[in-house]
This record gives sequence, structure tokens and C-alpha cells, in this order.
Amino acid sequence: MSTQETVYAIASGKGGVGKTTTTVNLGTALAGVGNRVVIVDVDLGMANLAGFVSLDTDGTSLHDVLGGSASVDQATYELANGIWAIPSGVELDGYANVQTEELTSVIADLRERFDYVLLDVGAGVSHETVLPLGLADSTLLVSTTEPAAVQDAKKTVDLVGRAGGSVGGVVVTRTRASEPVSPEDVAEKVGTDLLVAVPEDPKVRESVHAGTPLVVHEPKSPAAQAYRYLAARLLGQADGEDRPRFGAEGGQPTESSSDGAATGDDDDAAVEDVASADDVSSAIKEVEPEDGDGDSVDIPDADADYAAQESGD
Repeated sequence: MSTQETVYAIASGKGGVGKTTTTVNLGTALAGVGNRVVIVDVDLGMANLAGFVSLDTDGTSLHDVLGGSASVDQATYELANGIWAIPSGVELDGYANVQTEELTSVIADLRERFDYVLLDVGAGVSHETVLPLGLADSTLLVSTTEPAAVQDAKKTVDLVGRAGGSVGGVVVTRTRASEPVSPEDVAEKVGTDLLVAVPEDPKVRESVHAGTPLVVHEPKSPAAQAYRYLAARLLGQADGEDRPRFGAEGGQPTESSSDGAATGDDDDAAVEDVASADDVSSAIKEVEPEDGDGDSVDIPDADADYAAQESGD
């Protein structure tokens, strides 16, 4: 087996910070350049991926697999070209039959069959929450700049360590230039690297109602650029030293200076194809959807996660 990281846990201590939004858009960006990607809802107690991608909640799920009544294949659903999903169950009876230790063999199986495995981990502290953190090659934290989200992300770092895993960095979502706490501040407080700052972007809501991941629905929008840049980092096509600013308050992009601080006129800057240095621009363009008109990767009805972001639940 290659030592390349291919299994990522996407985790957040607090719900409603955009964890599933990040998982789906990252997976779509990775699939858009020819990778086979599977998203697994490992939130065994409070599953939401099925609703997010419009899968039948009565269908075969990870609960059935971990309960011994179904195979991994039977619970794996192709969403679009290059991307699959394994939803968790929503019934308490199915949850009661779950043998969480079986998750180890499930992930080992998926690791051999897919280029990337993204584990959408539930919030909170429980055995089924901590277990995936140790099974993944790396955990990507998701947080907003809100104090509660930052505090819970910091706790998750400790959980990852206790599980024997490693943290790959933090994705800071819904950022605004006017906020007193910067994404860099969040990373420093959490004690890990900043992978990307995803700006508050009205196109996110539009993509939700269109039923298409943002990276396909509006690939030139600031938040979509940020998610594609995150994919580029995982693919080794970009690094933190060249991390651009993809947007500020109102969704307008800004350049990044050498010290990481945003520069430029936030009110008058025009939305460019991609922001910042040429090498970063080239890297992001490599992680484009196969079909720029939004037809190649179509995952419908993404209301659940964005609604959670809006409510803070």
C-alpha cells in the first residue's frame, strides 16, 4: 500500500459549521478530476448524509453493514460520475444492532477500492465518534470563527490524539473580512495549520436550492474556489505558503499578502476566475469540474446542512 493519505475524517466538535457541506464539495472536487471518491456517513446516531444527497432513508445503510445484515456493496450508492455515498441509518432499531468495531474492516475495504474515502464524522464525544478519527489517515477539522466552534474544534484535536490519529489542519468556514477573529487566529487557537478559509458566499445558498454542489453549480464563486483549493492541497498541487484569499465580506475576492493578511479594496474588487499567485491559480484550475455547466456531478437537495449552518444547530 502507498503511504499517501487517502482516508480523511472530516470532523467538528460543534454541529452547524458546514462539515457536511465541506465533505460533499471536497469529494465532488476530487471526483471532478478523475478520482473515485466515496463519502461515508459515520455519524451512527444522528445521520444526515442521506437527506443531504437525497438518498432513500429506508434503503440499506451503514447500520445494516455494521449489524451484519448487508454487505458494503449493498449500502454503497453512486451519486454521480466518480462519487459514491454510504449513508448511515436513521432508525433506532438499526442503531441498536450496530457493532462499531466492524467499521475497521469496512474502511479497510473502501481504502482498497476508492482513491479517496471521506468520513463525515458526527459531532460530540462517543465511541462511534472517536473511532473514525483513529482509522483515518488524517482528520480535517471544520470550524467557524465563533468562540464555541473554536473551543470544540480544539477539544476534537485532543480526541484525535487519544484515538491515535493525526490532524491535517482546519478549514474555517463562513469567514468575513469584518470579523475581529481571523482564520489564522482560529488555526492558532486550535493548534493546527490553516488549510483554507471559506468565505461567506451567497452562492452557497443558491447551490443548495439548485440541488447541486457549489463547486459545480457556481465554480467561479469565492467559496467554490476555496473548496477546489482544498482539494488541490490534498492532491499535492498547492501548499499553505501560497494560500490565497478567496473572498471577503459580501463574497468579493482579495489578494493575500506575504504575511497572510488580506489586502486590496474589499468593496470594489471584481470576482476573478481564481485569486492570488500564478502557481495557486494553476493548481486550482486543475481541480475543475469535468463539465463547467454543472451537469457532470449533480447531487440534489443539499438543504439540510446549510440550514444547520444558518440555525447554528
